[in-house]
Amino acid sequence: MNHLVTLGEVLAMYLLVRSPAPWKGLDLSPPDTLSHREAERYAQERRCIEAFTAGLPAVRRVLAHLPVAMVFDDHDISDDWNLSREWEEAAYGHPFSRRVIGNALLGYLLHQGWGNRPEAFDDALLSQVDAALQAPGGPTHDALIDRLLGFRDWHYTWPTTPPLMVLDSRTHRWRSETSARRPSGLMDWEALTDLQQALRGHPAVLLVSSAPIFGVKLIETLQRVATFLGRPLVVDAENWMSHPGAASAILNIFRHPQTPQHFVVLSGDVHYAFVYDVELRERARRARTGPPTGSPPTSPHIWQICSSGLRNRFPPRLLAVLDHLNRWLYSPRSPLNRFTRRRHLRVTPRKPEGTPHGRRLLNGCGVGLVELDAQGRPVQIQQLLADGSDVRFVPREAEARED
Repeated sequence: MNHLVTLGEVLAMYLLVRSPAPWKGLDLSPPDTLSHREAERYAQERRCIEAFTAGLPAVRRVLAHLPVAMVFDDHDISDDWNLSREWEEAAYGHPFSRRVIGNALLGYLLHQGWGNRPEAFDDALLSQVDAALQAPGGPTHDALIDRLLGFRDWHYTWPTTPPLMVLDSRTHRWRSETSARRPSGLMDWEALTDLQQALRGHPAVLLVSSAPIFGVKLIETLQRVATFLGRPLVVDAENWMSHPGAASAILNIFRHPQTPQHFVVLSGDVHYAFVYDVELRERARRARTGPPTGSPPTSPHIWQICSSGLRNRFPPRLLAVLDHLNRWLYSPRSPLNRFTRRRHLRVTPRKPEGTPHGRRLLNGCGVGLVELDAQGRPVQIQQLLADGSDVRFVPREAEARED
């Protein structure tokens, strides 16, 4: 697997994927020493690069005219970044891998983090960044990396309506105390407590979580089995329910009486798209029978919206099997839900429009598009696919009409 290593490589990659300008001086001619087979592969990859660069003027135009909120995921830094205490001890305990991770964080700071939340980066930190850029590889560079590895202000909130709250679920880890191999929680107790305080007083919120808070239960079960067998890295066993403390804390936030009434959770990370309507089972019961006299305020309605990657897809046949099995085993009325940590919640998946009967997961590269009403509720959820088509996610009440 190729991996960015030096600070120069990280900074160059950011520039090359956002603008056509850096490509103008590059010579893509193949070396003379390639074998016939290598030359064929080089030509194929060159065509891919040329097609990619042809679209960069449009990318630059979009980024120049729209406010863009970004947050890192593991592949911005390294695969399985901070997944477990064992991973952290191995990666941060070696000067080379520590430098590699630090370089990626510095690249993120300059190209994304600084624009997300400028007030989080004081003059002293920016002066330290400038000194490191003047002497890469020296003591000032290492000192900056030490500071960035302990930095706790990558998360941010934008004062939109509803407010956009972007979580840092990669560096605020809740490490397992029972086993160094077990997956860490995506946010620790302190960060989750701060989140609960930030949510108070808002009727609705857009919550960005890199990994879905409400994921596919069957896939999470398989990840739990792999963790039990001591192989969490094999299946990327990284989800909100993998750590009991983090799972309990985030679910209690949704059940808190003063929590916002409308949550739209925007996620990615996995290589497929889906939409879930989530509500407390008590709320669902009241919707059918009506609230009793003197009942407490209604619990929130949650929309979990997950977009697939621009270029990554799940193996189609495998995803189809998992999708159908998940529907059979963990339908909203399935008794197996009682054995999950989300047993107090009713999770109803939406159907991707135009897909075969029974499908709930959309396996297609693209970008998610969500339209909200004045109260912060989604009125339309789509996946804009790389092939130029778009797919709407149909609510349960409209699914029978489509089928």
